[in-house]
Amino acid sequence: MNATDRTPADLLRSALAADPARPLVTFYDDATGERVELSVATFANWVAKTANLLQGDLAAEPGDRVALLLPAHWQTAVWLLACSSVGVLADVDGDPGAADLVVSGPDTLDAARACSGERVALALRPLGGRFPQPPDGFVDYAVEVPSQGDRFQPYAPVNPDEPALIVAGAEFTAAEVVARARADALPLGLSGPGARLLSGLPYDTWAGLSAGLYAPLAAGGSVVLCRHLERLGEEGLAKRIESEKVTATALS
Repeated sequence: MNATDRTPADLLRSALAADPARPLVTFYDDATGERVELSVATFANWVAKTANLLQGDLAAEPGDRVALLLPAHWQTAVWLLACSSVGVLADVDGDPGAADLVVSGPDTLDAARACSGERVALALRPLGGRFPQPPDGFVDYAVEVPSQGDRFQPYAPVNPDEPALIVAGAEFTAAEVVARARADALPLGLSGPGARLLSGLPYDTWAGLSAGLYAPLAAGGSVVLCRHLERLGEEGLAKRIESEKVTATALS
């Protein structure tokens, strides 16, 4: 990655310039059998569309707080990078009542209604599917995002020294997220380009976010992000590690 990268969005741009075709996020949900693989280019396209939705249709501005009530999921990873692209503060599992905007999965819709601003709902269905019936009071992400532009340009430059992420009560600037992700790479076994980390950690701690997104991105590697991994069993896990060419794991 480029040594001058100071935001997660910068890291993604560098990854896109270096090798857009390589895998970046491979997602498994062992409760549903879902598997999704996103190359750098495909992931970046989702991020651009989501950032355009966030900045344009939802009128989010740098400094706004976005409560992300979402599990470890490939679409959550997209939203984290979209927030970085716009310059808003991503508050993971944050209080929707204190947020300017909330993004909710299907299991947290009642809590998300405490937000007085814009509300976005993600069905988290395979292939990014929409809700059969849109939740009352919410924008259905899967309905709105496909028509958004494939390229994103922020209205204002993103300041890497402004708060960018809150997780488990700790606040980090964009530059701190990048620095911590780089520092985590080697301890997580991410030795450089081609490294592939399997993470079964939730996204509700820095360790989970780093292993499940930021550190692989910073190292030029990729992540196999697994939800409900406890349902797989030891033999199934061993097979996945082999089939996915995993070079390191973060399981607890």
